[in-house]
Amino acid sequence: MPDEARRSQDARGEEARDQEARGRLAGKVAFVTGAAGGLGRSHVRRLAEEGADLVVVDICRPVETVPYPQSTPEELDEVVEDVRGLGRRVVARQTDVRDRDALQEAYDAGLDAFGQIDVVVANAGIAPLLVEDRVQAWHDAIAVNLTGTFHTIEVAIPSMVAAERGGSIVIVSSTAGLVGIGGASNGGLGYAASKHGVVGLMRAYANNLAPHSIRVNSVHPTGVATRMVTDPAVIEFVAQDPILSEESPNALPVDTVEAVDVSNAVLWLASDEARYVTGVTLPVDAGFINRR
Repeated sequence: MPDEARRSQDARGEEARDQEARGRLAGKVAFVTGAAGGLGRSHVRRLAEEGADLVVVDICRPVETVPYPQSTPEELDEVVEDVRGLGRRVVARQTDVRDRDALQEAYDAGLDAFGQIDVVVANAGIAPLLVEDRVQAWHDAIAVNLTGTFHTIEVAIPSMVAAERGGSIVIVSSTAGLVGIGGASNGGLGYAASKHGVVGLMRAYANNLAPHSIRVNSVHPTGVATRMVTDPAVIEFVAQDPILSEESPNALPVDTVEAVDVSNAVLWLASDEARYVTGVTLPVDAGFINRR
């Protein structure tokens, strides 16, 4: 190998080692919705561990049609302490993703504090799976999961485009966004429709934002061992629906995955390791979809 080529290769290797030592998101700022709950809190931790500063939001109060406990202000405070304990900076707001103006205000507060947003994780979501079925469950699922994702991306686009730095947007969907599951209830149908709907948003945004080097992808977990899946009310709902309870869901011999498994996929899509990955639906599903 010629000396010049060898020096170039050595320089690239040294740069990669330096980046790994600093973290895969060193110098970046991430905006994460639904940040105080199980999946969101895990995403925040992994991004902070890899060097990102954070702008985090969560509704921190109940949604009436959701049967399992929602995040609390105290849990959002704990997320802030987690991030600071990892040596990263953080801006936090109690914000409902259904309220676009409030979400814009929260996003802008982070932008004012850090001067940039490089990564958006549209994670906020609900599963209004009620044994006693109500049509409001449909409306809440669509409003939070689909419209809330739309709001999250829309408030971020102007500053990300203007910065001319590229970036990554990751939408947290579900296996219910790729196959026809969720049951026959209003809430289950709303969940499936909303999780399919964000895939359409992802694909459109991936094309729209590609000229600005902003990548857009979605992640599709099987059941995750968080309170949304393990709460007795949700277990009761699944047990009374023969479609949902008829068999072990995954190809691999696990009933659920851990939150960090999903967060590792989010981290990869957010990082420069996935710099040419856009418009992708990435399952983290222990083979759930492959069995269908």
